[in-house]
Amino acid sequence: MNRDEEQSLIEFPTPFPLKIMGEAGAGLEVTVVDIVCRHDPDFAVERMETRLSSGGKYVSLTCTVTATSRAMLDALYRELSAHPHIKYVL
Repeated sequence: MNRDEEQSLIEFPTPFPLKIMGEAGAGLEVTVVDIVCRHDPDFAVERMETRLSSGGKYVSLTCTVTATSRAMLDALYRELSAHPHIKYVL
């Protein structure tokens, strides 16, 4: 166990939900799945939840990944947050 995992309140591996928001129609779902699968190859795409905003301009995606370490989560957050189609990652 590395130092970050010793200081974490999360026990790994664990299911970890991520909420990703961006503009609808920008290929967001495909982009998110590609990025998430790079970090969690066993990600269950069929369980991704999609919700369109009331005005239809934005979409939020909830992806529950299997987090194996804090470093994995940090790398996933960094890659998702850096993509221009993604506005927020929670």
